[in-house]
Amino acid sequence: MSHQIIQIITAGGLIAIFLTMAAESAGIPISSEIVVPLGGALASQGKLSFLGVVVAASAGNLLGSLIAYLLVRRYGEVLILGPGRRVGLTAGHLRLANRFFERWGLFAVFAGRLLPVIRTYISFPAGLSRITIVPFTLATIAGAIPWNLALAFAGYKLGQNYERVASALGPFTIPLAILVLSPSSSPTTTAGASGKPKPVNGRRRRSPGQARDIS
Repeated sequence: MSHQIIQIITAGGLIAIFLTMAAESAGIPISSEIVVPLGGALASQGKLSFLGVVVAASAGNLLGSLIAYLLVRRYGEVLILGPGRRVGLTAGHLRLANRFFERWGLFAVFAGRLLPVIRTYISFPAGLSRITIVPFTLATIAGAIPWNLALAFAGYKLGQNYERVASALGPFTIPLAILVLSPSSSPTTTAGASGKPKPVNGRRRRSPGQARDIS
């Protein structure tokens, strides 16, 4: 797929960068580590605007994230585990993003934009949570801009060797996931990002001191 993506970006320019990054943030597995550095490389050749690459990628990230957030907020996990499988979404992707989100809450939306793999799926647990759209949007923008700026700058400096960016980041993907999701870094509480007990099988857990209703 990477060869096809390269052809699309080379031919489509900023519009292609915007659309592919929107697709990535909506859960479709497209590598920003290829798309954005390529945009930076094209900017170094004078074929694209460097600022335009960063803006197009970040705007695409925001649009795709909002699509994923709103769809999951409306239809729930059934969207991911049903139609989502057709574009590569799996229960494993949801579990990965869920654990990171439970650990960090709203901050996960920001930090998740800076982490390979997690950045693609972090909007799903956010949509299932009580986080409202304004904080979600701000956290997404705050995380997307520095990520895309760094990738575009690396591609700009490397020029035709822009693919080294993806090669350099690749070995860190699994260790980062293990570090973030390891049991030692998992939350000790079952509360969600809102700080309230999470539903279990459609019901809320009782707190230890809460009396059982016997009526």
